[in-house]
Amino acid sequence: MRQAAARPTGIRRLLAWLRSDLRAALSLAFLASLVLLALAAPLIAPYAVEAQDLDNTLAAPSAAHLLGTDDLGRDVFSRMLHGAASTLYASVLAVGIAVVLGVPVGLLAGYRGGWVDDGISRFIDALLSFPSIVLAIAVTGALGIGLTNGMISVGIVFSPQLARLVRARALVVRQDLYVDASRCFGASTARILWRHVLPNTVQPVIVQVTLLLAAALLAEASLSFLGLGIQPPAPSWGSMLARAYQNMELAPEQMYAPGMAILLTALAFNTLGESLRVALDPTTKR
Repeated sequence: MRQAAARPTGIRRLLAWLRSDLRAALSLAFLASLVLLALAAPLIAPYAVEAQDLDNTLAAPSAAHLLGTDDLGRDVFSRMLHGAASTLYASVLAVGIAVVLGVPVGLLAGYRGGWVDDGISRFIDALLSFPSIVLAIAVTGALGIGLTNGMISVGIVFSPQLARLVRARALVVRQDLYVDASRCFGASTARILWRHVLPNTVQPVIVQVTLLLAAALLAEASLSFLGLGIQPPAPSWGSMLARAYQNMELAPEQMYAPGMAILLTALAFNTLGESLRVALDPTTKR
């Protein structure tokens, strides 16, 4: 009975944290609603993504078209719902690539030190010296134009940030006594990294991941705006913003929906990351 009662402790802690931090609760609720809308888009979208009405182009919002129509007569609301899935997929893919590439490199550099750390650190510094969007465009040009290739390039660009963060934390953790004890008992480097170093470096990574999700969202919008991300006729918020920009003088209201969606989602990711930073920071505990 005691074990059964102790199981939901993690859930109770999560709920208590959300009750004590209104901005985290609102951000999480907004992101969860966005995911549900993206999954349910085929069911709730009033029009097909590619359905055109050339007699009703750049229409203002109305009962028939809640957010109006674009320059090809396509329903903006329907494309916003379907574009949410592409935009969220792009953000998660980019950050996933960054985690897979950056975390192991940072762990190795911080734990081994010496010439290994020097070589990896110089390479990381070289990558960080380039403007991120310029480097992403260069990598996208090498991989090929498309949403997946574009976000892989963004993940490669983001990986040095995570690597440097993990390296800094691993430099501290490797000096702890339990790491020395594991090394004396003959534990392999891989086991020490997996069982001892990684668990004690994961907290700042979690916070940084939420911040990178917002940055990846903006990077997807930038690449799609430049025509290097998702390709027509598939929708994403960045590509919709780019198309609306071309008709800004005729129908400026076309920019409001994708622009506000990008802004609010990036703000939700950033706010959630800040709340996690405060919650996981031991110096803020009372």
